[in-house]
Formats: sequence, C-alpha cells, structure tokens
Amino acid sequence: MATSTRSRVLEIVSMLFVVIMIMFTKIGDVSADAGACPKCGSLEVPYPFSTDASCGDPRYKIYCNNANELQFMSAKGFKYKILSFDLSVNKLIILPPDLLVLNDNTPTCYSSDFSSQGLTLDEQLPFNISTRNTVMLFNCSDNLLRSPLNCSSSSFCRQFEDKIEACRGTLCCHFLKDSRMTSYMIRVRLGT
Repeated sequence: MATSTRSRVLEIVSMLFVVIMIMFTKIGDVSADAGACPKCGSLEVPYPFSTDASCGDPRYKIYCNNANELQFMSAKGFKYKILSFDLSVNKLIILPPDLLVLNDNTPTCYSSDFSSQGLTLDEQLPFNISTRNTVMLFNCSDNLLRSPLNCSSSSFCRQFEDKIEACRGTLCCHFLKDSRMTSYMIRVRLGT
C-alpha cells in the first residue's frame, strides 16, 4: 500500500452506533386493501412497512433477506439489520454496522459501512435519525482530546475494543447525537 494511502487509512475515524434509532412519520393511509406484510423470520412486519408491492405502504420499504432477517436500506444502498419496531413512538431500531479490520502492517478497525460513508437517509422518505443515538469513534487522533467528546478510559467505546483486537488500545471517544446535528446522516469518513 502506498505510504500516503496507508497514512490516510490510519486516520480513519470509524463510527459505531450502539443502537441506531430511526424515527418515521406516519403519512396517512394508502388504500384499505394494503394490509400488513407476512412475517420475516421471527419478526412481524407491522403496517405501514412494506416488504413487497402487495402489502404495506411502499414509502416504508424494508427488506426480508434470504436469512429471514428484516433489513433497512440506507440512501446509499447499505443494509442494516432491523432489531425491533416501536409503533407507539414511531421508531425502528437497527443494528450498528459490524467492525472490520483493514489488515496491513498496522491493523486498523473501521465500520463496515465505511464505503458508503456511514448512515445516510433519503430525505424524500418519512424517516429520520433519532436524537438519542450514541456515536463512537475509533482510531481517533490526539486532536480529539481537546474536544468535548468523552475520550476517557470510561468512554462507552471501551466496551467494544475487545470485540476486535485491532480496536484495542486505539484512542476512542463517544458522544450523544443531539438535535442540532443533521437528522438524515451520521457520517463515517477519513479525518481527524
């Protein structure tokens, strides 16, 4: 790997969302014919969500994969496993992206949605990112020590370091996403 490319990769700031909560807005009824979709594995597919054209509302498209797991697709095509729905508060919860290892001379951990630059939602659809997500950053530079982020030994991200050896000992930080941040994107990118 070229030196400049390798040094850029070592600057990767990987984000992991402990629980990604996506809020949705109910847009009104479609037709009386469109009912709930069939179960996908062990999960019910509640109305208005749609797994195909014959059920639900197509604006709430989700996917049932070959392993019978429900998935939510980002605007850039990355699929996240759906863990649950809470229709009483218009919320669905998705699994954070896996951590992967770029194995070079110095292994570096990064999130599997790095190639799609993190979670981005289609602003034309009735979804937005909840303000109650914890964002974790791995492979951080020392510049973040001067930020208001929690980069201490008690940072929430320390619990995830042992899952992948390449993440151990790197500077990691966490923060709570607040309402001032965009409600359609949490980026994963190169940078400090």
